[in-house]
Amino acid sequence: MEPITLTTDRLRLRNFVPADLDTVYEICQDPDIRRWTVVPDPYTRQDADFFLNRLVPDGWREDSDYTFAVEPVAGGPLLAASSLTSRGSGVWEVGYWTRQEHRGQGYMTETVRALAHWAFTGLGCTRLLWRAELGNAGSRAVAERVGFAVEGVQRAGLVNKGTLRDCWVGALLPSDFGLPSPLPYLPARDQPAQA
Repeated sequence: MEPITLTTDRLRLRNFVPADLDTVYEICQDPDIRRWTVVPDPYTRQDADFFLNRLVPDGWREDSDYTFAVEPVAGGPLLAASSLTSRGSGVWEVGYWTRQEHRGQGYMTETVRALAHWAFTGLGCTRLLWRAELGNAGSRAVAERVGFAVEGVQRAGLVNKGTLRDCWVGALLPSDFGLPSPLPYLPARDQPAQA
């Protein structure tokens, strides 16, 4: 797929470009981004170059990972990054980070809502997955504000910096947004099955 641009009331979600290198490098010096996401630590200019010139374009070209730079719709600084990664069989996973000085302003909640809507209406997504390492309260707060149902804890559910880590896992379904699912859904029964 060719990269697309999505917009919300306040934000433009656009493709990353090589000119974003210095900004991405600067943002990824944030210890919280390096701690809670899978960006390398330490984060070098070579890492930013690899992200912008290999990972992002390869993901779009292979239809496996759609990564967006998030900026104000009226123009301004790069605020955040978010991506949708295919997990197969109609399942996509959302990931994100926000520049430190722009946290707590609802930008990521707005971004994830826009990505979820596009996943359900444009990608045939049947289940949008969210995972975050236990303790990443900021990521969980965003997921809950968007409407993800936190389903529990996966033991050794994430690999970060070569270490397996327990994570929260949650899901959002098209019906949570009032949208039809590409496949019928038979929810679990309210009552346990009789033996």
